Amino acid sequence: MGKVTLDKVAQAAGVSLATVDRVVNRRGGVSADKEAAILAAARRLGLDRSLRVTPTAAKRIAVLIQPPSNPFHAQLRQGIEQARAIHRDLNLLFQVEWIDPAQPDRIAARIARASAWADGMILTVPAAPQIVAAIEALPARIPVVTMADDVPAASRAAFVGPDDRQSGRVAGDLMGYLIGQDGGDTLVLIGRFDMPGHGARSGGFIDVLAERHPAIRVCEVRETHEDKATAATLALRVARANPDLRGIYLCTTGCSELVAALAPIRQTRPIAILTHELTPQRRALLKTRQVQAIIDQKPVLEARLAVETVARLIGRLDGDAGSVATEIQIFMPESV
Repeated sequence: MGKVTLDKVAQAAGVSLATVDRVVNRRGGVSADKEAAILAAARRLGLDRSLRVTPTAAKRIAVLIQPPSNPFHAQLRQGIEQARAIHRDLNLLFQVEWIDPAQPDRIAARIARASAWADGMILTVPAAPQIVAAIEALPARIPVVTMADDVPAASRAAFVGPDDRQSGRVAGDLMGYLIGQDGGDTLVLIGRFDMPGHGARSGGFIDVLAERHPAIRVCEVRETHEDKATAATLALRVARANPDLRGIYLCTTGCSELVAALAPIRQTRPIAILTHELTPQRRALLKTRQVQAIIDQKPVLEARLAVETVARLIGRLDGDAGSVATEIQIFMPESV
């Protein structure tokens, strides 16, 4: 093929040699679209020089997640910051906005407002109809990447996260082994019915118990509205009313509160607690065997992958941009 020259890059990108020279030698004065095309052509051809050139025009990314009082979303924010540091040369500006999942109208309004300035969006939001409609109404120039929990919007460009139904099946199988052949009842606590991932986890959990552990029955599936006190109150109420309760599958926040509320009852009978996300608080509960198992989906990595996906969709990183299925890990008391 011969040596790759600036002339060849100019031909591949459809621009002048002078324009290529300005980009490769960082002289500026080239539009963002031409700059991206030149860098892509240079990388594709294998130009023998550093091409980690910071684009002159910033791209603005809207990120909508819950505030860090939700430990899982605190880890998502950590992943966004990690990606910002790793890819500082991409000149991406992140506008992180805290949302309340109980206020779908406000979330939809924020999505609509961001359409005036955002070049891309990363969302972890409920699948409420007004939110889906707001995503569908975005201009085609704004790619949307959903993170951790998907939404049924045909126009969203990619989803980065685990297979939640499979995660629920893993949880159900674990619960079967934790409770054992004597069986009993188990309670499922999810954050919100309008978060598709929560429902998928619950469904997978119920399915695998019916298939493989029929002696274990799901007595109730309750919604906590992602409120920690509600999770503890519901668990305590069911445990007091149901002497056959032997397990709780917690798919949302409030683990510390739930464990504290159930402590007196668990002194008289075993109640296995299985939850998601290895936050520092949950790690401590696992080490002291107050929680029996944790399924973690690596939210920091998840957020970083979401940033890289949206960067590809807006032309700031090379490579194919599509949905990314992330893996889960199982943690037991002896593995933390």
